[in-house]
Amino acid sequence: MDYQVPGLGVFMEKTFVMLKPDAIKKGLAGEVISRLEKAHLKIVGMKMVQLTDEICREHYAHHVNKPFFQGLVKFMCSSPIICMVIEGENAVEKVRELAGPTDSKKASKGTIRGDFGTDVQANIIHASDSRETAEVEIGRFFKKDEIFHY
Repeated sequence: MDYQVPGLGVFMEKTFVMLKPDAIKKGLAGEVISRLEKAHLKIVGMKMVQLTDEICREHYAHHVNKPFFQGLVKFMCSSPIICMVIEGENAVEKVRELAGPTDSKKASKGTIRGDFGTDVQANIIHASDSRETAEVEIGRFFKKDEIFHY
């Protein structure tokens, strides 16, 4: 999935990004996508989907026993979301820096969550936390023929 650009020593990788229901409801999809593109990241897959309880429970399985889990599922299923595969040099780290900390209240102005999020749940964007997680999350939401190379 990841590759090195021959002769340049640049390591290109893919990561998964989800624009959450609050981003969609606030009309912020274009702004967030613009920030990703301005950071020299390329969209190689994108689609709008409505999460089901089943896929939400799979995606957030690591939170299943936490007290906020039912509220998280309800929130994530409250409107369509936008899923993206983003490609670029050190894409996982770069997207996480652009997003800011998970808790929007702790995120600096200038980050996506700091500028538009309201709390730890309504924080506009999900971004994979590692290359391994990105690979799993991309596989969960995208078929191979939905990811483009250009």
